[in-house]
Amino acid sequence: MMNFNLTQIPERTKQPRTSGLTMVMDKGLSINQVKDFMSIAGPYVDIVKLGFGTSFVTPNLKEKLEVYQSYNVPIYFGGTLFEAFLIRNQFDDYINVCKHFGINYIEVSDGSISIPHAEKCGYIEKLTKHATVLSEVGSKDATHIIPPYKWIEQMRAELEAGSSYVIAEAREAGNVGIYRGSGEVREGLVQEILTQIPEEKIIWEAPQKAQQLYFLELIGCNVNLGNIAPNEVIALEAMRIGLRGDTFELYLDKK
Repeated sequence: MMNFNLTQIPERTKQPRTSGLTMVMDKGLSINQVKDFMSIAGPYVDIVKLGFGTSFVTPNLKEKLEVYQSYNVPIYFGGTLFEAFLIRNQFDDYINVCKHFGINYIEVSDGSISIPHAEKCGYIEKLTKHATVLSEVGSKDATHIIPPYKWIEQMRAELEAGSSYVIAEAREAGNVGIYRGSGEVREGLVQEILTQIPEEKIIWEAPQKAQQLYFLELIGCNVNLGNIAPNEVIALEAMRIGLRGDTFELYLDKK
């Protein structure tokens, strides 16, 4: 989607994309806001997450989902909702809820509850029969620092169990998991993960501009980024291809 001709623009993957994904976090847009948002950002939105448990309290949920579905964009409910069902022993109810609402992506996470990793992989395996599974690695608890080898082990096991992508946890604010409390990237961790896990299989939660920039510089314009705010999608797309001050020099021929 280009409005005029510019040379030296890096090639973006085309929708439906399998890499270069932008996953958007909807924390409570109205139906009209979804229509407005998708009318401008549709070509750059690859997956939408209805954040944490918002889908439980969203009025006219079915109607809202239908707007997204009319754009053929996959939607899923935040992993926190999955955990809320799980801790109440309502795993099968969760599958039924997703089916009822025509949701065919499911996030499996353990950011708020503690479950043995083998058990988590068991849920992933079961859910792949019903949906495309995304699984999230990394704790929401800032005091709980997971060593790099553990991230790698868990990501590998979850991909083997059937996850299509693993999501590197950052929370909506971008201040836990792969980031320090300040929002700064734990670079050693990220680079170690990338020695073992294919980058096209990882969605990096990167709500802050500096975090998005870090991954664009590290991996390139087709890095998978998540937890993007709806009003940041167009700005991110411009940044991906070198049309924002931060990435302006990235793709220019150095004469």
